[in-house]
Amino acid sequence: MMNDTRMIMPERDVPRSTDEHAARSGDAIIARAGRILVVDDEQSIRDFLLFGLRDEGYDVATARDGEEALYRLEEFRPHVILLDIMLPGMDGFDVCQLMRERARVAIIMLTARDDVDDRVKGLMSGADDYVVKPFSFAELRARIEARFRNQFPELIAVSRVGKFEIDKTQKLVRYEGKALPLSRTEYALLETLLETPGVAIPREQIMASVWGEGFNGEDNILEVYIRYLRHKLNDSKRQLIRTVRGVGYRVDIQ
Repeated sequence: MMNDTRMIMPERDVPRSTDEHAARSGDAIIARAGRILVVDDEQSIRDFLLFGLRDEGYDVATARDGEEALYRLEEFRPHVILLDIMLPGMDGFDVCQLMRERARVAIIMLTARDDVDDRVKGLMSGADDYVVKPFSFAELRARIEARFRNQFPELIAVSRVGKFEIDKTQKLVRYEGKALPLSRTEYALLETLLETPGVAIPREQIMASVWGEGFNGEDNILEVYIRYLRHKLNDSKRQLIRTVRGVGYRVDIQ
């Protein structure tokens, strides 16, 4: 049975690219830490999942057959693989078995055939989950998130905002790949600013988030810690952390 893009029904329009989405909405792109490889011989399905999952914040690559998928496995090092069974050359079962031998990955097999024997064969080949077309994008997204929770829990608390990477488990922020030497208060302040990049956060809201309601310390403490952050980010020109007069501060990601 041929794959059909109509079998996969999105619950919303999927933009053609994350860049286009950001330009249209004015929102910053907030990325997850996970990498997903989509393996399908139908370009329309590859593109649909590529743009849809990128819009969810994942780093995504694609492959059209088993040989290319195995190459991507080594080059891209995905965490989750969406693997169609009906592939030219090696079928999905053989590819799944080889991938399982070569890497620590979560494999979700995709197929239009709702056959018990196929499902059993897929699981016996090493698949972690099995999704039968048609399925909604929301269902697929939930299954992907379940794989990350179960098999890569260390990635759940990590997100990327522009050149920033925030690890909430370790209370760590990296900028341009380098860990910033932040105090507990500096981390809390930067995390607060990065929650809504490009949006001015009122001073009172920042104070309540970082120091708590009813803080009775120095009136200029926020300005002091903003200065600390700018110094550690080499932001002497105030291109990253901007003062919004009469409101508060915002982070402009680059």
